[in-house]
Amino acid sequence: MSIADHHRCSHSNGKNRRLFPFWQSGTATSSSKQNHQLQFHHHHHNNNNNNSNENGVVSTARSSNKLSSVAKSLIPARRRLRLDPGNNLYFPYEPGKQVRSAVRMKNHSSSHVAFKFQTTAPKSCYMRPPGGVLAPGESLIATVFKFVEQPDKNETQLDQRSKDCKVKFKIMSLKVKEGTDFVPELFDEQKDEVVVERILRVIFLDADRPTPALEKLKHQLAEAEAQLELRRKPQVETGPKVVGQGLVIDEWKERREKYLARQQEAEVVDLI
Repeated sequence: MSIADHHRCSHSNGKNRRLFPFWQSGTATSSSKQNHQLQFHHHHHNNNNNNSNENGVVSTARSSNKLSSVAKSLIPARRRLRLDPGNNLYFPYEPGKQVRSAVRMKNHSSSHVAFKFQTTAPKSCYMRPPGGVLAPGESLIATVFKFVEQPDKNETQLDQRSKDCKVKFKIMSLKVKEGTDFVPELFDEQKDEVVVERILRVIFLDADRPTPALEKLKHQLAEAEAQLELRRKPQVETGPKVVGQGLVIDEWKERREKYLARQQEAEVVDLI
């Protein structure tokens, strides 16, 4: 390389070195502005995403609440009572007489349950008992009374029988606390907690023809009468007797007092 070429190269390199700081600063400034704009755009985009996410969460929560309430209304309530028979009430067909049916109810839940009967024919039907409270695992046989109308002149027994079969009985339940006494107002005060256990339909049986359903009905009616007699009997006190104000006399103390009394009588006889 010649000296002139070398001088021109060194001169051009110096010029480039002198121009480079201006180009670098300008490039840095523009790049910083671009970075700032990108950061602002990214931050703004993140805010929008956060807002949209929050709105999405709120809307999703609201929609899920609506769906859960709808699903809850569609799910049938869990029954607390087990009924036998489960769908029908069987009556012997005897026109012009009051006939009886029976249904066994057992509380298979873990809490105390109040029950209540309702019927579409309250003038010709009633239940015994009309309601009550069952402890967990406790069972009861309720007796249902119905008056069977005589057929009119212009209708047959079949017509009258089909008319009476339209009568329905509804059994409702309500979870209550232990020690709660049954009153019908319980079901009005807590309507949202009431569960319809079953709606029972009337089925008539031929009273003169023995069938398994008729035999089962007779057995349940006899058991219901036995339970009723037990409830009517006064309860026998098994605990200690209370005499006066706070004086407790148990069996052992009574025996000892009688024994001491006999001893005193023997001592008096000996003295005489």
